[in-house]
Order: sequence, then structure tokens, then C-alpha cells
Amino acid sequence: MPPSLSRPRWRLAPLGLALCAGAPSLADAAPTELAPQVITANPLGDASPAAPSSVLSGDELTLRQKGSLGETLNGTPGVSSTWFGPGASRPVIRGMDGDRIRILRNGVGALDASSLSYDHAVPEDPNVVERIEVVRGPAALLYGGNAIGGVVNSFDNRIPSEPVDGIHGQGELRYGGSDTTRSAAGALEAGDGTFALHLDAGSREFNDLRIPGYAHSSRQRQTDGDDSRHRVNNSDGRQDSGAIGGSYHWDHGYAGLSYSGYDSNYGSPAEDDVRLKMQQDRYAFASEVRDLDGPFSSVKLDAAYTEYQHKEIEDGETGTTFKNDGYEARIEARHKPIGPLDGVVGAQIANSRFSALGEEAFVPHTETDSAALFFLENWQATERLALNLGGRAEHTRIEPNAKDNERFAENDGSRSFTAGSLSTGAVYKLTSIWSLAGTLAYTERAPTFYELYANGAHAATGTYEVGDADASKEKAVSTDLALRFDNGRHKGSVGVFYSRFSNYIGLLASGRYRDEEGAVVDAGDDEALPEYLYSGVKADFYGVEAQDRIHLLDSPYGRFDLELSGDYTRAKNKDTGEALPRIAPLRLNSALLWELQQWQARVDVEYAADQNRVPENELRTDGYTTLGASVGYRFDLGDSRWLAFVKGENLTNQTVRYASSILRDSVPAGGRGIQAGVKVAF
Repeated sequence: MPPSLSRPRWRLAPLGLALCAGAPSLADAAPTELAPQVITANPLGDASPAAPSSVLSGDELTLRQKGSLGETLNGTPGVSSTWFGPGASRPVIRGMDGDRIRILRNGVGALDASSLSYDHAVPEDPNVVERIEVVRGPAALLYGGNAIGGVVNSFDNRIPSEPVDGIHGQGELRYGGSDTTRSAAGALEAGDGTFALHLDAGSREFNDLRIPGYAHSSRQRQTDGDDSRHRVNNSDGRQDSGAIGGSYHWDHGYAGLSYSGYDSNYGSPAEDDVRLKMQQDRYAFASEVRDLDGPFSSVKLDAAYTEYQHKEIEDGETGTTFKNDGYEARIEARHKPIGPLDGVVGAQIANSRFSALGEEAFVPHTETDSAALFFLENWQATERLALNLGGRAEHTRIEPNAKDNERFAENDGSRSFTAGSLSTGAVYKLTSIWSLAGTLAYTERAPTFYELYANGAHAATGTYEVGDADASKEKAVSTDLALRFDNGRHKGSVGVFYSRFSNYIGLLASGRYRDEEGAVVDAGDDEALPEYLYSGVKADFYGVEAQDRIHLLDSPYGRFDLELSGDYTRAKNKDTGEALPRIAPLRLNSALLWELQQWQARVDVEYAADQNRVPENELRTDGYTTLGASVGYRFDLGDSRWLAFVKGENLTNQTVRYASSILRDSVPAGGRGIQAGVKVAF
């Protein structure tokens, strides 16, 4: 079955430093670990939810940590990456990206502009994150209609949710990789059992990405003649983050506040002379009251206010400034059992004020307000059968303001949408080893401001984007079915999924070309940009996902385990019969893990097939096979626990182009990279 979504509730950012699963992490040696709590897939605490889910924490997260959220999660079953170089990458789940993937921080929306454009980074440093949960498919609809493709929820414990006694801390240093990363991160928590304080900080610098051969693919070079090799120009950058938080605890709950800041400056590999300077300030509040009298046993409140901006700087001058300020608040109340039903009800409100200032702005100023009600109910129907039912109703109002910009004046009217979603799931235990899990959902999503009102040249992607101000809601019926097994030595699952969209809002090529002023021109014109339209079409997404872990043997030479996983997604525009763009191909992963006393090691092999199913206007992508390895040694110094490790990626130096990246023909992934690091926990 998928890994449990349980979360150790006291912990700092990940201190799991073992380099193979099954070895105890450094954090596991720390005191006062409490009972796990499920959050994202099922806030009622079911450790085996019907929804297909994955968790990265401890040892696994330590190994997978990269400079961006998308690259950290890339390769997780069903998850690929939008890869825009080492500075920006967002998760793609089952072929869906952008506003169909809800990115949360401690259960509250991470307000930024990353869904607007592939060159916009998610302002989060994975090195200071404690845990990342991924829910594939629409089963996490409690978090919004734009979770139609899935949810990525990260936890950082900046507001400690459990009492802290004494002082605990951690630190990490890393150096190397194909972009010569230099990073440092650390966290400290202190408390007296009533008051708890959290501090963390992280910093990362990286150079231009090293690649095995040509930056542009052979098919692309036939068109543009670019013959740059061995490095991706203008792909260097830096990221800095820091936070302070605290909470007050009493016998039946807690309340706390936090502030976090994020600052980065990185190059756009799509444009040699463009830099992106990003800044985000986030203020958060969290509280939970438990053991209540009356109809509800507990109430949980989470809220955050965010100020975000980034500047696109060309030749030292700011061309466009994007700003997105707003708030989101969510209250969740767990009711006492009503007959066989155990459940939660809740409400959520959000507001965001987006603006784009400058000559290259391709979307207008927009204010978006939303309010929602939701519920989730569990029913243990029999000893073997568990059922759940969830629903959400959400009203969204989008108000554009042309600000005297003639390009946006034509579509200056507001739009309102009321979207409803419903999801049901079941887990049936066939035997003590085998179980079946399934979900069925109907989901609606209101179009975003850029899907409605975009009108202009998008320099980062080299296109001219046009929204549809008359767009209607996106609607889908989705289902999952998985067979899970766990006999103690052998644990895994294999599942299939299918989503049918009656109205899928895709960014699709029209076949026409425009110049930067919007005039239609010939394809051979020096200023020609391909026109892409946000269009509603009928679409199907379907595929298969599998994962397996096998304990091979225990011997005098160590413990050996084998991990296997794979996924395959197909997506089709039913109006034209063509494949939808940027869909990852068949991917297969295997890893051999070894542990002996203080030593741990693993060897990974990843295979991706050719992607030949592409729209007529796109180039196919070649497949690849890569080899990775890591080794680590654990030791103690006084009361501190240490790990020194070395890991290598793409050791055979293969050219890797992600089919899910819009820059796949001009910006490959990194070549051979060796990274060394050390972690400490006390």
C-alpha cells in the first residue's frame, strides 16, 4: 500500500540522515516522538486512505532534496517536473500542472505566481522542510477546486504543534552536483513544555548547469542552428530563506505565529540576458483546540498572509514586476461520532491581488476572492470495508482592472463561478495481506485570471498567450483503483487511474503567429511568436502507477532491499484526436539498498522511454537511462549524531530531456554530478 501519511508531530525539519530506508534516522533518536497524525489525504487520521498518496520525510527526503520543489518530487510515482533549469521547477501530477496542482504549506495555500509561468519558482527551500505529502488525483478536493490534479503539502513545524522540552537542533552542509551547489541549512527549537520557539535558515548558491553535450536537441538545432555545449547559459542563481515562529501549549491545544522570508535571484535559461529576482514574506497563524464539549471534539484554524513579488530584469533594467498579495484562512471542526459516521466540516476563505507592471505584462491587474464549505465523513461499514465521502462547494469572483492598458480593455468585465465537487472512496481488505482501494470523484474548477484575461507576448516561453474571457468551469469525472499488498517483507501497490474532462482548459497552439504588439504575422517574420490560446476541450487522462519494496536478505555482509516503481500516463485532446502536450513517458525506477552497522548505500537506475505521442506542433523527446549511487557513514560525537555522505547522479553522463518541460529541446537536465555533505542533529 502507499506509505502512510502519518506525520511525527513534534519534529524539526528532516533529520533522517540514513541513506537507505529501513535504517533509523538521526531524528528517530531524539526524544518525545508522539503518535502519528494524518493530515492531507484524510484529516480524520486514517493511515491507509483510499486516495493514492506518497510521503517524503526523513531518510528519503534527505536523499531526494534538490533546489526546487519540482525536482525534489520528480520521479515519485505519478509526479514529473516542469524543469526550467535549476532555479525553477514545479510538480506535474499525472500530466497535469499549473493551477490544477494545489501547493500548500502546512495545509494553507502557498501564494505566489508559480502557476502563471514555468520560469516562476515556488518560493520554498526543500532543505528546511520537514515532510512533503503528495496526493495524486482529486481526492484532496477539501483543499480547493484547483486540486483537481492533486495536492502537494509541505510541513516545516515553524509553528510547533506539540510541546518542546529543552533544546534540539540540526545542521547541514552540501557541496557539488552538476550545478556545483553550495548549500547550508539549520534549525533550532527550544521550549519549556509550555512555550516553544522555532528558528530556521537556509542558503543555496549554484553555478551554470553542466550538461553532457549540446544544449539544444538535434531536431531543434536544425531549426535554430544553436550549437552551445556543455553548459546551460544563465542558469546560475542563489536562494536564501529564514523563519521565526513560536507557540503556546496547554493541556488541550496550542496557538502560535510565525514569520518566514524567502529571497532568490536566478537566471532564465530561455533568455541569456534575463534574471528573476524574487521575494516573499509570509505571516502565519495556527491553532487547535481539542477535547471539546458539545457536538465537536476539536477545532483547527490555519491562516496565512503573504506578500510576494518578483522582477524580471533584462540587461540590468526591470522589464516587468509581478506582485501577488493576499490571505487564506481555513477552519476545520471534527464532530463527535454520529452513529457510524466520523467526520469533519469546515470553511475556507481566500483573497489575492495580482498585478503585473511593465511593458511586457501579458496579464492585467486582477483581484480574486473565494469562499468555500467542505465536509468529509468516514464510515467503517464492516471489519473489512471502510468508506468515505467528501464534498466541497466554492464560490469564486475574479475582478480584472485594465489600468488603461488597451490590450486588456476589451475584456474588463468580472466573472463569478460556483463550483461543486464530490468524492467517495473505499478500502476493502481482501486478506490480512491484500486490499483493494478505489475512489470516484466529480470535480469542478473555476478558471484562473490568466486563463481568462491573458493577452500578450510571454517572453519566458517565447509565445503569445491569449485567454478566453468567456471560459466556463473545468469539469472532470475521475476514478482510481489500486491493489495493495504487505506481508511484512514485501510491500507495494499497483493501480490504474482515469479522468474524463468535459471541459479541459488547455494552452494550445492555434497555428498562427503574432508579433509583440499582437499583430498577426507570417511564421518567417523576425518577431514572430507562436500564438497559444487558452481553450476548453474534451480530454482524457489515464494511466498506471506501481511501487514495490522487497526485503531480499539479511547476511553477515549486511541487509539488502530492493525498491521498484513505475508510472505511465496518456492524455488526449478528444476534440482533435491529438495527444496533449508535455506528458511524461513511461518511467521505470529500481534501487538496490544495503545497510551494515554504521554504513548505508544504494544504487539507482531510472529508465524513461521515448515520448512520441506529442501534438503536431511539438518535437518528440528521446528516452534515457541514468545511474545513481550514494554511500553514507554514521557516527556520534558526544550527544550529537552525525552523517557524512556522498551521492552521485547521472553517473553515465546521459543527455536527459524531460518531456514534461517546455524547455526540453533547449535545456536538458544536468549531467554527471557528485555531491558530498554532512548533517548533524543534537
